[in-house]
Amino acid sequence: MKKSLFAVAALSAIAGSAQAQSSVTVYGLLDLGYVGYNTRAATGSTQNPQAVNKTTGNAFSSSAESTSRLGFKGTEDLGGGTSAFFTVELGLTPNNNQAVNTGGTQNRQTFVGLKKNGIGQFAVGTQYTVIHNAVAATDPGQANNIAGNLVYPASTEGVGSTENSTGAAYTVRTNNQLSLNSDTFYGFKANAMLVANNKNSNETITITGSGSTLTSAAAGGLNNQNGWGLGLDYTFKNFYATANYQAMTSKQSTQTYYGSGTTLATQLPVGAPATGYAGGSSANGTNVQDNQFYVAATYDFGILKAYAQYITRKVSAQQDNTYYLKRSAEQIGVRSFITPTIEAWVSGGLGRYNGYGSNSSNLTAWQIGSNYWLSKRTNLYAIYGQAGTSNTSIPTNYIGQSNNTNLNPTSANISNYAVGVRHTF
Repeated sequence: MKKSLFAVAALSAIAGSAQAQSSVTVYGLLDLGYVGYNTRAATGSTQNPQAVNKTTGNAFSSSAESTSRLGFKGTEDLGGGTSAFFTVELGLTPNNNQAVNTGGTQNRQTFVGLKKNGIGQFAVGTQYTVIHNAVAATDPGQANNIAGNLVYPASTEGVGSTENSTGAAYTVRTNNQLSLNSDTFYGFKANAMLVANNKNSNETITITGSGSTLTSAAAGGLNNQNGWGLGLDYTFKNFYATANYQAMTSKQSTQTYYGSGTTLATQLPVGAPATGYAGGSSANGTNVQDNQFYVAATYDFGILKAYAQYITRKVSAQQDNTYYLKRSAEQIGVRSFITPTIEAWVSGGLGRYNGYGSNSSNLTAWQIGSNYWLSKRTNLYAIYGQAGTSNTSIPTNYIGQSNNTNLNPTSANISNYAVGVRHTF
C-alpha cells in the first residue's frame, strides 16, 4: 500500500514538473460597435473636370479600435535557460457569416522559434516587420483602424483613398521571415529580420496578332520577394526611442508588351509605382524596390505620455529607378488617464507624396479617442478621425503612347468615427 502511494506521488510530481515546463495559451480579442464614415473624392479629368464622388455610410461593424483575432501560443522549457515558443494567430470578422477572416490578413502571425535567456531569440514564419513592432510601441492611438493617422493610416467601413490603407506608410507583415531579437543590454535592444522567397521556373511567352496589334502573354519565370530590416531601441527611465530601416525587394521577369509595327517593346508607365498594399498585405509589390525608415520617441510624464513619430518610404520601379513614389509624414500626440478608468488620446500629423514629374500631394490627419475601462479586459471606446490627400496630378502616359496626363488635380478626404466595446481573453 505504501509503495503504491509512493508510486502515485512520484508520478504526480513528474507530471506536475512536465506541465510546468510546457504551456499552451488560447487568447483573442473581439471588437464590435457602430461605425460611420463620410468620404469625398475629386476625380476631375479633361472630359469631366467637375467630377466629385461622395459616399456616406454606417453599420454595426468590427475591429474599429483593434483587429479581432484568435490565437494560440506556447512555450517549452528546454533547460539551461533555453526555451522553444510558437504563435498561431488568425484574424476574425465576427460581424460576417464566416467568422474566420478569409482575406489576406487571416494569417496575422504564424511562427516558431528558440530563445536563450541573456542573449535573445529567433523565429521563422509569417511575422510583423521591425517597423510595425516599433509603431505598435510608439503610436498614440495604438495603431487603431479609424482614419486620422498618417503613420498607421486606416479606415473602417469607408472606402477612402490609397492613403487609407494600413500598408500605405510601411509594410506591416511579411511571409517567409527570419526575425532576430536581442535581450536588453544597458538600455539597448537590437532587432533584425530577413525575408527570403526566391522562385524561378520556366517562362513561356506567347505572342499573338500581327502588325501593330501584337500582344503577348507570359507565364512562369522569376518571382522573388525578399527583404531585410534592422532596428534599435533605447530605454532610459521614462524615455524610449526607436530607429528602424527595412528594404523590400520584388523582382518578376514577366513583362507587359505593346505592338509597334512588327516588334514588341516593353510597356513601362511614366510615373511612380503604386504604394499602399491593401490591408497591410504581406506581398512586397511587383518589380519594385521599397525602402522604409521609421524613427520615434516617447516620454512618460506621469500625468500623460507624449509621442513624436517620423516615417518615410520610397518605392522605385526595378526597370528604371527614376520612376518612383516617395511618402513621408510626421506626427505628434499625447495619451493619458484622465481618471483611473477613463483614458484619452489625441494626435495630428502632416505629410507629403512626391514622385516622378508633377506627382505631388499634401497629407493631413488628426484623431481623438477615449476608452472607458470596465475591467482590465473590457472597455468601451469612442474614436473620431479625419484624413485628407490634396491636389494630386499624376502623369499617366506610357512609352510608345501619347501623353494622357490628367491636367486636373485630384483630392480625397475621409472622416471616420466609431463607438463600441472591446474584450480580450
